[in-house]
Amino acid sequence: MKINGNEIRPGNVIQHKGGLWIAVKAQAVKPGKGPAYAQVELKNVLDGTKLNERFRASETVERVRLEQKDYQYLYADGDMLTFMDTDTYDQINIPRDFLEERAAFLQDGMMVNVESHEGRPIGVSLPDQVTLEVVEADPVVRGQTAASSYKPAKLENGVRIMVPPFIEAGERVVVDTNELTYVRRAD
Repeated sequence: MKINGNEIRPGNVIQHKGGLWIAVKAQAVKPGKGPAYAQVELKNVLDGTKLNERFRASETVERVRLEQKDYQYLYADGDMLTFMDTDTYDQINIPRDFLEERAAFLQDGMMVNVESHEGRPIGVSLPDQVTLEVVEADPVVRGQTAASSYKPAKLENGVRIMVPPFIEAGERVVVDTNELTYVRRAD
């Protein structure tokens, strides 16, 4: 399936330069001069090498069709994460570094989508948003309200994100697992 270069998202698997690559990070860049492009960090599915590429919106890339199946996250054992197929109860192990920094957002019993190519797991899609508690939040510095300002906060899973000044420790917030950013206060 052909997609435009600016439609590449983290977790997408594309055919590029004769190999299978998974998008680890994707950032839309709009320079002052010239057309907008997507700066994408790619990781080779087979050997793990990394590559930084720029894709313009006018370029098309081949997105690889993968078998997708829902799995339930069970537990972490050292550097391996264990998932269970909810239909057959088969378990699979996937290395933690396969998910990069998104592995911190896994919660017990969380349903994830595991993508595989020819029977080999090559991608894990987490829910787009998760709710976590803020355990540390820097105090607000007075006088910084003229511009929209954000302050650093630490979540219960150890990840640091930027939150609005009204968020305090102990509050629950919704976090985007793809961009690792604050979305809103949890209900």
